[in-house]
Amino acid sequence: MSPSDRAGVVLTIDLGAIARNYRLLRKRVRGGRCAVVVKANAYGLGVARVAPVLARAGSRTFFVATLDEGVELRGLLPDAEVAVLNGLQPGCEAEFAAHNLVPVLNDLGQIERWGAFARARGEPDAVIHLDAMIHLDAMIHLDTGMNRLGLPPDEVDRLAAEPERLRGLRLGLVMSHLACAEQRDNPMNAAQRALFIAQRKRLPPAPASFANSSGIFLGPDYHFDLARPGVALYGVNPTPEAPNPMAEVVRLQGKIIQSRDVDRGQTVGYGAAHRIGAPGRIATVAVGYADGYARSLGTRAFAAVGGAKVPVVGRVSMDLITLDVSALSADQARTGATVDLIGGACPIDEVAAWSGTIGYEILTSLGHRYARRYVGGGA
Repeated sequence: MSPSDRAGVVLTIDLGAIARNYRLLRKRVRGGRCAVVVKANAYGLGVARVAPVLARAGSRTFFVATLDEGVELRGLLPDAEVAVLNGLQPGCEAEFAAHNLVPVLNDLGQIERWGAFARARGEPDAVIHLDAMIHLDAMIHLDTGMNRLGLPPDEVDRLAAEPERLRGLRLGLVMSHLACAEQRDNPMNAAQRALFIAQRKRLPPAPASFANSSGIFLGPDYHFDLARPGVALYGVNPTPEAPNPMAEVVRLQGKIIQSRDVDRGQTVGYGAAHRIGAPGRIATVAVGYADGYARSLGTRAFAAVGGAKVPVVGRVSMDLITLDVSALSADQARTGATVDLIGGACPIDEVAAWSGTIGYEILTSLGHRYARRYVGGGA
């Protein structure tokens, strides 16, 4: 038997859809410069399969979160520009240089350490654009309201007053990050943009990056020189107040492993959390919270059998969920029948809403017990 035939649940990842999503986003970006974010193992979908597809689709710049992610990606894409969003941790300078990784410098301490390392290696005392793909490039992150990473305004003041702090670095990008981009009319978007423009003018000239997935859809005023979409590449809606413009990427399908008649008054699952109100039928599917199918989906979510939605009843357990298939025929709900859990009639954003979370968490929680099947994109 193939892994897909043997598995209780199959996760299909459409690499061709990821490439199409990238091209759609790049087309919307003024000037067409569009990087990609592949942190967290390409949002849970497998960076070893996803990153080469995005490179073939035209991306030249890739963002990851950590040094280890950067090292892994460098092994996959020897010629790509790889930037590390979490920045330069103390003592990691040699590792960044050895793997030709670009740190996104988030405070003056990181700037000082990277600059000192550059100067100690005898690199040219210059600040030039990223187009020169040589060692010890740097990107600078300005905090415009997230209060997570990035230089706060007082550190921007100090850097503007002491530009020699950048001596030895090649400033390839100045970036910031939108807090509320998915809310098109949120006034914080314009406020952050205005602050970003003002802060950027005080630093040496360099390309600018501001728009994430949702920021691309705020329009050209937010695009600057380089957009860096993430979750939209993987099919999550970047415009939650409007229909999803992105192609579906993931499809999670399970199989009914048992189906049984139940009578009024009987209960289902742990804690007897669901009580049967009328004679019907319960189907069990081999997926649970150990697979990333969140416990919070119990009694809230729906699955689909042959396109017909049926409710998840009772609690989600570690390995199993139960569905009320009373409205289906015995043949539809037979053992071995395919059930759509994510995708198709159960879009990922809808599943996220049932769980009280966002599509990002659904993607990055997808389990390792699934049989993964890659299609499209030269898979």
